[in-house]
Amino acid sequence: MLFSSLEFLIFFLCVCGFLALVRSNTSRKLFLLAASYYFYAYWDYRFLSLILLSTLTDYCVGRALEITEDKGKRRWLLVASLVVNLGLLGYFKYCNFFIESAAPLLEKVGLHAGTLDIILPVGISFYTFQTLSYTIDVYRRKMPVCRSLFDFALFVAFFPQLVAGPIVRAAHFLPQLALARPLNRDDLYEGFRRFTFGLTKKVFLADRLAMYVDFVFENSALMDTSTLWLGVVAYTLQIYFDFSGYSDMAIGAARMMGYDLGENFNFPYLSRSFSEFWRRWHISLSSWVRDYLYIPLGGNRGGAARTSLNLMLTMLLMGLWHGAAWTFVFWGGLHGLGLVTERLVFGKESIRPPHTLVSGLLGWGYTILVAVVGWVFFRAQSFGAAWTILEGMFVPRSGVIWIHPFVAAVVAGTALLHMAKGLARTDWLLTKKGWYTPALLFSLLWLVVIFYPTGFTPFIYFQF
Repeated sequence: MLFSSLEFLIFFLCVCGFLALVRSNTSRKLFLLAASYYFYAYWDYRFLSLILLSTLTDYCVGRALEITEDKGKRRWLLVASLVVNLGLLGYFKYCNFFIESAAPLLEKVGLHAGTLDIILPVGISFYTFQTLSYTIDVYRRKMPVCRSLFDFALFVAFFPQLVAGPIVRAAHFLPQLALARPLNRDDLYEGFRRFTFGLTKKVFLADRLAMYVDFVFENSALMDTSTLWLGVVAYTLQIYFDFSGYSDMAIGAARMMGYDLGENFNFPYLSRSFSEFWRRWHISLSSWVRDYLYIPLGGNRGGAARTSLNLMLTMLLMGLWHGAAWTFVFWGGLHGLGLVTERLVFGKESIRPPHTLVSGLLGWGYTILVAVVGWVFFRAQSFGAAWTILEGMFVPRSGVIWIHPFVAAVVAGTALLHMAKGLARTDWLLTKKGWYTPALLFSLLWLVVIFYPTGFTPFIYFQF
């Protein structure tokens, strides 16, 4: 069930209608849990069993950690949670990837490996990380145990963020379930405004950019240099509008019901370094990886060489999390290389290196250029396809020239918006209650209706 579909509109209105009529917090939470399971089952009811298994495993592990003081037993309880959750994720997401990667070696000894008919459950990468964060925090004694199975199940399955994030921490969300959160005008208004912005990003911008991007990438060998550059820049914006649009809709839908999911994007293409980029892009994932992977590996506590190794390992695994293909691993390694380079050049100041106007522009140009190149590997189906595009981008060549007016307008408009944001001149557009806001929201919704796609257009991050 897509946020941009009529089915979701009907579903969400029914949910809000029930919440508006019922005052009992227990009844509201049970209804939200049932609605969340229905939301997920609408795609494929069979995979509800995976969510239930992860939920029950981590709930029981949490309760056991509460009453266990023995360090060895606590460690084994944590291992059990890791094995179950990462085992499910590894099987459904990476089984075929490892089989295909090992196939050339197996063929040399006379074995021919096929692939398995495994369907990737939507959202498994997101709710796996979400439940693991709870278990690890309880193990570290950084948060109290959740004693209500229904509250914990709702934390895992809450439908706005279930299939593509943000990855919400238990310490942030569970306390919000303690008291009934009646619908109020401010939450409805702000949530609707945020949802509308996200819907416009997805339907009017990302989906229309996708038609141009798909054609350019599928026919990259025929395109001239200028068209390839525009196609890659268009994908750079498409994935941003698509994923930040989903996040906006998730945050907006939750806000209308009275819940806060936190932020997930903050103008990442204004970043002047890779460290800043990952503080602005997919914030919930980057902070999760920092707290539960990079820091446990040693973080920056072991000298320059160890820190560089930790950064590279973290980003390589980040790339693998995004997709079961070596192109994703390479994309992660490219970002890891950028982070390592900054660390070696700026040392501990790499997190927030000093910026003058000139150094800021140079840092921004370097960061965006490498990020754009990285998106080629993220989008391409193979290294060969990526190389064809990059070769055409950096070695001038003739070919089909297709500079689509809409795409060029979106690129120019996005650049102007980012410039205004960088100069702190966006209050007139992003203000919550300007006198013109109703007209702006109505205009955006009208654009969505006019340009609503006729085919099935899932969110890009559904595949992860």
